Order: sequence, then C-alpha cells, then structure tokens
Amino acid sequence: MGIVNIEDDLHDQLRRASRVSCRSINAQAAYWIKIGMLSETNPTLSLAQIMEREFSSAGVVMPPAGLIDA
Repeated sequence: MGIVNIEDDLHDQLRRASRVSCRSINAQAAYWIKIGMLSETNPTLSLAQIMEREFSSAGVVMPPAGLIDA
C-alpha cells in the first residue's frame, strides 16, 4: 500500500461521496479507481453494464428492474 497525493478538491469530493455510500474515504477512492479502470478497459460498456457484470461475477443475484419498492 502506498500514499497517493490528490488535490484538495478531489479529496473533499471523496469525503462527501464516502458519506453517501457508507464507505471510508479510502474505500471510496478504491471504488472509484476500480470503476475507472474497468471503464477504461471496457469502453463500450455502460456503468450499469459494468456493475451488472461485477455483481454477477461476485455471485450477487439482482432482482429484475422495477421489483424493488423504494
């Protein structure tokens, strides 16, 4: 593990996003890095397709759209 220097504004956005997603700041940064890497290596896939693929590879069964009450 190493130290990554980022701009103060980006760190502030990480902090805010981590609160919303109930992740630590480091976990949020790792999530953004992973999604960014997956997006760059799969430029034809949408974020939804990437997430569906990641959930599937982890064995998560997603209910069909519209079946979850908000």
